[in-house]
Amino acid sequence: MCAHRAATAVATLLLTSWGCGRSQPADQAPPAPPTAVQLAAASQSAVDDATEYVGILKSLRSTTIQPQVDGQISQIHVKSGDRVARGTPLMEIDPRRQQAAVSSQEADRTARQANVALARQQLQRATDLYAAGAIAKAELEQAQTTLQTADANFAALQAQVQQQQVQLRYYTVAAPAAGIVGDVPARLGMQVTTQTALTTIDDNDTLELNVSVPIERASALKNGLPVVVLSSDGTETLAMTSITFVSPRVEDQTQSVLVKGMVRNSDGRLRSSQFVRARIVWATRQALTIPVVAVLRISGQHFAFVAEDAGGKLVARQRPIKVGPIVGDNYLVLDGLKPGDRVVVSGAQKLADGAPVQAGQ
Repeated sequence: MCAHRAATAVATLLLTSWGCGRSQPADQAPPAPPTAVQLAAASQSAVDDATEYVGILKSLRSTTIQPQVDGQISQIHVKSGDRVARGTPLMEIDPRRQQAAVSSQEADRTARQANVALARQQLQRATDLYAAGAIAKAELEQAQTTLQTADANFAALQAQVQQQQVQLRYYTVAAPAAGIVGDVPARLGMQVTTQTALTTIDDNDTLELNVSVPIERASALKNGLPVVVLSSDGTETLAMTSITFVSPRVEDQTQSVLVKGMVRNSDGRLRSSQFVRARIVWATRQALTIPVVAVLRISGQHFAFVAEDAGGKLVARQRPIKVGPIVGDNYLVLDGLKPGDRVVVSGAQKLADGAPVQAGQ
């Protein structure tokens, strides 16, 4: 018991003397925990060598409807947006004046037809009398001339009647082709001439893409080159096609070469005269790419944080890299990385060179 008490006293004395007469070791800050980041591997991908240009879509069957006769619109059978077949009546121009002209000429034709019948009878009678020696040959020839004149007059009027009947059909404005009716500025009672635009009809099932390519790239143009048709803001792929025509001439005002391609529009999303982006793909090759979000730009230089192994732990190393154009959501890497390098794509703003990192989910 005495020994135990002595040991306890010694221990107490030692602790007291340490606390009062000696300083403790300096505190050391615990190592910073690794930063959770998301990683992506630099990889070889098929990259298009492509250039975007402004293109315009044109309907192969786009028609401006103009009347073939002057007059006043009496009926409108269609409205904007209607799909019509070829020959569908679109509008009526008041035909009453023309109908009156046709009726008058038809009456004249009936009279001249009666003249022909009478002249034929007179010729038959003259022929019989001449055979019997009752009249001179001159009278027979006169009867023949009268019939020929009557026939000629009847034929001429018949042609005029047919012409006027054809003209009467023009008072019904019909669709020259199938398609969709455009804007209809015409109104009932409107006086129109052959120069008046009544409406348009467009068939957008197949559209023609027109692209002007600068003369500097003209030598690379050829039929069959793929073309990606994009929305005007470049965010949506609308169609795929290929070049089917390369103009042999240069546009003197723009120093560009016109190329064309056919675009199927079965879903009706595209419109005639619509502006689009046309990406002409010159070639496709394998190249190293990393996500755009992995690239930092500092003072005009591009960098990426690469996760490297350091004694079994991951640390972020900041590497200068050289990048090419953006392809989709990726940068084309020209120098500074190799396939398989894991780059930080999320959380890089929290990092410094050599900082410990941990791959997150």
